Amino acid sequence: MNIPKTFMGYKRENGRVGVRNYVIILPVDDISNACAEAVGKNINGTLAIPHSYGRLQFGEDLELFFRTIIGTGKNPNVAAVIVIGIEPKWTKRVVDAIAKTGKPVEGFSIEGHGDITTTMKASKKAQEFVQWASEKQRVECPLSDLWISVKCGESDTTSGLASNPAVGNLMDKLEPLGVNLCFGETSELTGAEKVCATRGKSTEISKKFMSTWSAYNDFILENATNDLSESQPTAGNIAGGLTTIEEKAFGNLQKIGKKVKFIDVLGPAEEPKKGAGLYFMDTSSAAGECLTLQAAAGYTVHLFPTGQGNIIGNAIEPVVKLTANPKTATTMSEHIDLDVSKILKREMNLDQAGDALIDVTIKTANGRLTCAEALGHREFIITKLYRSA
Repeated sequence: MNIPKTFMGYKRENGRVGVRNYVIILPVDDISNACAEAVGKNINGTLAIPHSYGRLQFGEDLELFFRTIIGTGKNPNVAAVIVIGIEPKWTKRVVDAIAKTGKPVEGFSIEGHGDITTTMKASKKAQEFVQWASEKQRVECPLSDLWISVKCGESDTTSGLASNPAVGNLMDKLEPLGVNLCFGETSELTGAEKVCATRGKSTEISKKFMSTWSAYNDFILENATNDLSESQPTAGNIAGGLTTIEEKAFGNLQKIGKKVKFIDVLGPAEEPKKGAGLYFMDTSSAAGECLTLQAAAGYTVHLFPTGQGNIIGNAIEPVVKLTANPKTATTMSEHIDLDVSKILKREMNLDQAGDALIDVTIKTANGRLTCAEALGHREFIITKLYRSA
């Protein structure tokens, strides 16, 4: 395949490139959701992103919350942001951090004003932002401006045999071209963690990965959890033929290809700092949480191989879904952007599947809606570490 050298994206003020052009209404806390959604209903072309947290959190849990919310606003798929919170201090913290990107952002606090006044003021500013953003035009950008994250869901035997390796084939081809890549799912690497560690770029990075995985494993043991029954593997994984977490883990690992080594280990929602390359991010294997964390780190297109048929989307990062399960490709066709089941019929090889995935990925980056977007799947699931105070 002659891989295109460019795609059509939105150049942002800080030099990053987005593949979507959202004006989002971002609540700082759960009790500001109603106001944010009211603004979203008032002004066409905006997107409200309600969520469940932001009150009485503390410590690392609170810091992760702020990284996630701020990172969502900073993502280059977002052109402008209206921030709405109950209290002015936290609202300002989010606004000030997003403002460092140079994009338009304004905050409104409800305390002392009420929902109606806040909704009115925020709606006026949102109208201004959305009309400004609507004038933005896509421009030709080098492929190296593309940031791609990956995760799999509802995996089965076809995942490790075909759809995950198709993603790996894409990684092997795009990483040398300077594309920024990210994988995660710490728990889902259990049993394959030592093999995964060998894919670190250096001994230091391999040790950092093992330390991250061990911290997760220690947490499981500290909570007297002897196994992860019905979580790893899930009931759907087992129904699809994956009877142990080790089987699932080695299939999962196929997503990073044969050649690429990861250059750093990121915390949840942490923005990569070492330049282009493959990164591992410490994330849950829960689809909504993992996607939200990767989008908050700045990734702009997501690749999601599925076996039994996961239907997840994301609020700001388009999700490209592929499957090698012929039953899923038929019965859930409205969710599948790429059918690679011909691999199992010996009618398509991995190289061809990787090329087909590159093609649909670039089409998505150029503006083509994914199945999840067309169906309205805009999940936004925040990872919570502790119980609230």
